[in-house]
Amino acid sequence: MAKTKYTREEALAFHLEPTPGKWEVKATVPMTTQRDLSLAYSPGVAVPCEDIAENPELAYDYTNKGNLVAVISNGTAVLGLGNLGALGSKPVMEGKSVLFKRFADVNSIDIELDTEDPEEIIRAVKLMSPTFGGINLEDIKAPECFIIEQRLKEECDIPVFHDDQHGTAVICAAGLINALHLSGKKIEECRIVLNGAGAAGIACLELVKAMGAKHDNCIMCDTKGVIYQGRSEGMNQWKSAHAARTDLRTLEEAMAGADVFLGVSAKGAVTQAMVESMAENPVIFAMANPDPEITPEEAHEVRPDAIVATGRSDYPNQVNNVLGFPYLFRGALDIHARAINDEMKIACAEALAAIAREDVPDEVGLAYGKQLAFGRDYIIPTPFDPRLIHRIPPAVAKAGMETGAARRPIIDMEAYEETLRGRMDSTAPIIRSINNRARQAQARMIFAEGDDPRVLRAAVMYQRNGLGKALVVGREDDVKQKLEQAGLADAFRELEIVNAGNTRYLDTYKDFLYQRLQRRGRDLKDIHRMAARDRHVFASLMLAHGHADGLVTGATRKSAHVLERINTVFDADAQHGAVGVTALLLNGRIVLISDTLVHEWPEQHDLATIAERAADVARHLGMEPRVAFVSFSTFGYPVSERAQKMHLAPQVLDERGVDFEYEGEMTVDVALNPKAQEAYPFQRLTGPANILVVPARHSASISVKLMQEMAGATVVGPILAGIDKSIQICSTNMTANDILNMAVLAACKVG
Repeated sequence: MAKTKYTREEALAFHLEPTPGKWEVKATVPMTTQRDLSLAYSPGVAVPCEDIAENPELAYDYTNKGNLVAVISNGTAVLGLGNLGALGSKPVMEGKSVLFKRFADVNSIDIELDTEDPEEIIRAVKLMSPTFGGINLEDIKAPECFIIEQRLKEECDIPVFHDDQHGTAVICAAGLINALHLSGKKIEECRIVLNGAGAAGIACLELVKAMGAKHDNCIMCDTKGVIYQGRSEGMNQWKSAHAARTDLRTLEEAMAGADVFLGVSAKGAVTQAMVESMAENPVIFAMANPDPEITPEEAHEVRPDAIVATGRSDYPNQVNNVLGFPYLFRGALDIHARAINDEMKIACAEALAAIAREDVPDEVGLAYGKQLAFGRDYIIPTPFDPRLIHRIPPAVAKAGMETGAARRPIIDMEAYEETLRGRMDSTAPIIRSINNRARQAQARMIFAEGDDPRVLRAAVMYQRNGLGKALVVGREDDVKQKLEQAGLADAFRELEIVNAGNTRYLDTYKDFLYQRLQRRGRDLKDIHRMAARDRHVFASLMLAHGHADGLVTGATRKSAHVLERINTVFDADAQHGAVGVTALLLNGRIVLISDTLVHEWPEQHDLATIAERAADVARHLGMEPRVAFVSFSTFGYPVSERAQKMHLAPQVLDERGVDFEYEGEMTVDVALNPKAQEAYPFQRLTGPANILVVPARHSASISVKLMQEMAGATVVGPILAGIDKSIQICSTNMTANDILNMAVLAACKVG
């Protein structure tokens, strides 16, 4: 897996656009009328206030406490960067909040405390704890983090969890379960060496011991060597608890004959000689970030029998905390837990390990571009495995209930699992799948508007993300200047700049174009001007002659103009079956609307073709097509001549014998709402429609823009379908990320 490349400017732009930061607050209740205001605030809010004052447990019912976690830091140990201070840690804490929401639908707010005094932190967190259902401590240096967590656990009645310690420990434990399973060893019989006696290292060893590892078989090392009984230098109470009775004094000595190495220390701390001295089938978890104690290549060079995990995404077996903390809190919150105890952490680790041993769903393999199967290179599930959300929280909740940590036990566990299945954004796997298909395709992509900074940023991202080769149409001096202004001067040498002046194919292109247009009123001067000076035409000619695999254009001109230019080279009009399909993504649903680009006023046969093209796009996106021909009437009522074509279009599909579901004409609520569909038991859709074929381009445009502006839907497209080559047309208001997404669609030949 290629390591993702990005520049400083790209990282800053990601946090700046479209608005500063990474999350916002949205109301979950209507706030549009005076009555809404009266209920949400004064005087209506007094009712739940009084009830909660009488019975504090009702806060879980009448407020967001039961699904709200505070991510708290003082910035003294940020991502291996050291003490950046409270404000310097905020981007990381915002990121942690986003991960809570993305992976487990847990609401989270980041709080940065400007103090290094443990007592002040403890007091602040304790005072604000009634607001939250749980506390996630993050990036607080040792040993203060131990003191803070332990005191807060004692003084708060909600879960307090220091993820730097326990998150790493849980995922490490899950991987270790499976590594020992593969190597045929039992944890209670293994000799385990840990290097790195900080927060994560101590938590790893404590959890491993809670799972059965013997104290005398565990050796902890720090920068001064083995932590042994009687050592005085560099010791504290947390290290002393794991001091071993041993004559070993160095990491090198400890590694000899060891079954397991756990590293949360520093790059290069382990040598090949150390690995070579380990027992048969050694387990090596080199988890230092960003670079491991020893790389998998180095370890396998001397010990092919080793099972190796790291903290990096570009190696197999990544020990990634995101596999743990969102789901631990999800399960703990759902039982209104008082704490997250060892039993809940072990349950999380065992459930993760069990998932990795099972067959991997096809969508996971598709998303990662390869088929994954339990073995030495797959002992830990991937972060995007859809099973995590409905397997880990129930395991955590059960353990919490069995150990008395639950205030409100879950009665119907099966119903709870079903609720979890429907909780997450179902569109995410589709988006990931498309990106990974594009990465496999490695398409040579033309970015036709090299004078636009957004297009240039998209081209750079396309290439640096390993999606393929970016070809930028433009003048070299202009492209160079624009890249410098965008802070991407170093990208100039990476991109391939193409134009009429530096191609040897211009005469070939002109001959081809003249053959197409000579009977459409174009003379040789027109042809030269179009081929040599119009970037949309030039880029289309490149694509038509196989000098690239896809084309993205339209960011600087209206789509009608761009489509007309493309149509000089390709048959990209209504007569030849070209169609524009726009995807709307909202609340975990994807709905395709068509035609949004080509047909002004389609008749029934055109509408049938539009449905077929849209169904093809849906299948490219991994969706099973369900088409609804929508109108203001449903199955002929009210009667209207204007709706007649929507009534006849399904009959055209009947005659064509297509292999997807379709129905109509119907109103939008009947198309999308299963309850509304129940009033028409004869209708043929087996669920809500995911493709809406609308009467005309103006109604399609209105629908898309209304959903975008009023509902906040994410819009992808219009996706141009029904053309021999892969072309996507952007809109003029697209960001660099939007343009990149269109390039990804073109690379996957969606359409």
